[in-house]
Amino acid sequence: MAVVAFSSGRSEFETLHPFERLIVTLSSAFSSIDSEALAEALDRTLEDVGTAFGMDECALLAFDNPAARVLASWAVPPAVRWSDGDLPAMPWLAQRLSRNAVVAMNATTEFPQMAAPDRAHAERMGVGARLAVPITIDGRVAYGLIIGTRQRHASWDVPVIDRLRLVGEIVGGGLLRHQQGESLRVRKGSVERQVATTNTDRIYLEEEERNRREQDEIIGESAVLRGALHRLAQVAPLDATVLLLGETGTGKELFARALHQRSRRRERTLVRVNCAALPPSLIESELFGHERGAFTGAITTRQGRFELADGGTIFLDEIGDLAPELQAKLLRVLQEGEFERVGSSKTRQVDVRVIAGTHVNLEKALNEGRFRADLYYRLSVYPIALPPLRERPGDIEQLVWFFVHRRQRDCGRRITRIPAEVMEVLQRHDWPGNVRELENVIERALICSTDGTLRLDDPLRSAGRGVPVECGDNLDAIQRVHIERVLRDCGGRINGAGNAAERLGLHPNTLRFRIKKLGVVNPQRPRTAMEAH
Repeated sequence: MAVVAFSSGRSEFETLHPFERLIVTLSSAFSSIDSEALAEALDRTLEDVGTAFGMDECALLAFDNPAARVLASWAVPPAVRWSDGDLPAMPWLAQRLSRNAVVAMNATTEFPQMAAPDRAHAERMGVGARLAVPITIDGRVAYGLIIGTRQRHASWDVPVIDRLRLVGEIVGGGLLRHQQGESLRVRKGSVERQVATTNTDRIYLEEEERNRREQDEIIGESAVLRGALHRLAQVAPLDATVLLLGETGTGKELFARALHQRSRRRERTLVRVNCAALPPSLIESELFGHERGAFTGAITTRQGRFELADGGTIFLDEIGDLAPELQAKLLRVLQEGEFERVGSSKTRQVDVRVIAGTHVNLEKALNEGRFRADLYYRLSVYPIALPPLRERPGDIEQLVWFFVHRRQRDCGRRITRIPAEVMEVLQRHDWPGNVRELENVIERALICSTDGTLRLDDPLRSAGRGVPVECGDNLDAIQRVHIERVLRDCGGRINGAGNAAERLGLHPNTLRFRIKKLGVVNPQRPRTAMEAH
């Protein structure tokens, strides 16, 4: 006996739930969007979304670091479509969205005083309730999707919020693909135009493009940097906790990204938290999230950074500045993968790889009682020491050219020559700010260099390392002071990675002979456990 499906004559698409039909329609519409049809596609999409949710308005905002603008909107008369002029009247909603928070508003809901303009705007528009969800791309809030109804109360429950989030993800993904396609088309057209001029310009453009793609690479070939990269390669494929030790500006975040990209979790999220930048009153909520009503201003439930990083990696930068009262809670997450949101007694579990970074001497902080011993030992499963720039002067030339190629187009420059005396000044500088300071110096130099030759600011010239005045003209005295300084920078090491002999271009035995002959004081001292790694 034959069975005939859809005997009523309705198509398979028509039998779907209205929300399912919406998802199918959006997925198809945003699979490929032509530039000329983008505005029309967005208007039609917002009408479909508003209709599917039974709403009277729907708007899509774009956040352009940090300004917001109305990308598209739709409304059922007498409601009015949004424009950029409406945004100043909704500062609270826009701010909450830009901070990756869901906003659920009802006429009967209590709001903080700063939300008074938003409530007044809704009343003027004849809207009683609104729901807004952020749309993130690569960890940044890029868009916000908002729906509203004339009803004074709407049930903004979890299923509704999740559905609107799903719609937002589809729309955001489609816009991202459109932007990438446009960017590729523009770059391709630009390169093709330049190729039509001279071969020199073609090589220049290709080199610029290559350097832009490689801007996140770790630059350098010195022995100390190779040692750190070797340890990175050993631990990256594993889930072991990594502690990155290094001065400010040595590239701890760059190493954290490299660890994530070379791990089994690279398809998931890398979440970064600067423990020093968050006040103690907020960091617990940032790390673990909070429930609605947990504290004043907590009008919605919010996921913490650990939940956002579930299945991926979290980078806890400046972990040495974490408040003592939070160290115990962090230890529990590291050991058990468990935590509770602020204002909740429900235990949640996450699978997160932890990378921590600090410029603080944690062993000293431990001995002074400012850092928990159990947390220190849990974090330092696999320490990687990042060398300061003064220990890798041989990498400076490569770094300088890297930053020149990376920044010169934005500065409207085209550098073809770096004088030897300029490179010597850069290699003799102490670089207390390390690679970050070098990048800033090169950017300032590009601004001052208008003829194709890189020129430095005078303050850097005076900051270069020189011979102390008390040395006089005595050659032995000059050598002694110079060797003592290099030994001090290298921690007294004559052999091994980053040793003074390599810095000075001498064989270790030759260096030992000169130390003895010149009466050099070697500041060598026993290594701590952190340095031993």
